[in-house]
Amino acid sequence: MLKGKTILIGISAGIAAYKICELVRMYKRVGANVRVMLTPNALNLVTRLTLESLSQNEVFVENFDIKEYKPEHISLCDEADILVLAPATANTISKIANGICDNLLTSTVCAFNKPIIIAPAMNTNMWNNKFVQENLQKLSDNNYYICNPESGFLACGTEGVGRLCKLETIFDKTIEVLNNNKKLQNKKIVITAGGTLEKIDPVRYISNFSSGKMGVALADVAYHMGADVTLVSTFSIEKPYNVEKVQSTIDMEKEVTKYNNNVDCIIMAAAVADYRVKDYREQKMKKTSDDEIVIQLVKNPDILKKISAEKNTTKIVGFCAESENLLENAKIKIKNKGCDYLIANDISRKDIGFSSDENEVYILDNNLNIEHIEKDSKLNIAHKILEKIFE
Repeated sequence: MLKGKTILIGISAGIAAYKICELVRMYKRVGANVRVMLTPNALNLVTRLTLESLSQNEVFVENFDIKEYKPEHISLCDEADILVLAPATANTISKIANGICDNLLTSTVCAFNKPIIIAPAMNTNMWNNKFVQENLQKLSDNNYYICNPESGFLACGTEGVGRLCKLETIFDKTIEVLNNNKKLQNKKIVITAGGTLEKIDPVRYISNFSSGKMGVALADVAYHMGADVTLVSTFSIEKPYNVEKVQSTIDMEKEVTKYNNNVDCIIMAAAVADYRVKDYREQKMKKTSDDEIVIQLVKNPDILKKISAEKNTTKIVGFCAESENLLENAKIKIKNKGCDYLIANDISRKDIGFSSDENEVYILDNNLNIEHIEKDSKLNIAHKILEKIFE
């Protein structure tokens, strides 16, 4: 959803400046063009060479580094779709709020007439200073998007509010601000994510290698497209939409089935265990002198098949992870499960799938029409999947 967008990042001289290197990488992974500008003092905390290597663009610091007919701050304004100021120090925030333009960054912000995201980071006492708060309120009142800092241990050795918010928060806000496609407005969507966990005893369990990244990407994109999203996840995660945490396949079945025919779409992106332990041990199994032990497994309910059979108007989307004969197995599976769409991906490849930030999939419908989505970030793949389902 950021592919082809130009994101201008402004870095002021806060100790959290080093974290912005990873933010640049996050934007680049999804196909955005990233430009970076810094205050002169920010170069004491992160190097120009590092940022140029990560962004693959020239980095700007000086106000009058003019190489074309336009001053740099005007040229950068024209090119960028959004400006992200992170970290934003108390000094820079106060300058911007009062129209002071004494360096390239503040001059650019003053001339920028498109969306601006500000992510403050500073000492707790500075954050609580009433003048800083008044300046932030002034910016918020004038349509600046503020990603408030979090509470935690700070570089100055104190604990409190002032720590730069999670990079994912800034990233998600960027998508939200730039995404005017509210195609899924008024749609209710349930998405599952992660690998279910089947307990053997209080210590041990059976699971799989699913990271849940694809399911979370689908939930994020659906949310930014205006949907009312519920993520049924096997791991804890903080999101601006509803997240229901489950553990086993039985838990997931109970949670998902209550939504069937009460929502517009259910997307089963989770890697659901086919089997569970027949006899759960209430106490930890002790090691014995035997070289082998036998654990009996029983089949788990087939959630995808069940909700597909019981559905009325709800669209049901399944996932198919195969290590061989991908399309042949996917065709068999969609007919067997009865879902409307099936997303097939090849888990034998090391560059996509489990734990990777990228994927490559095939979308099958119940008439066995197939659409190939080439390798891309999971966020971009998620966007294309949702566009296809709701085309």
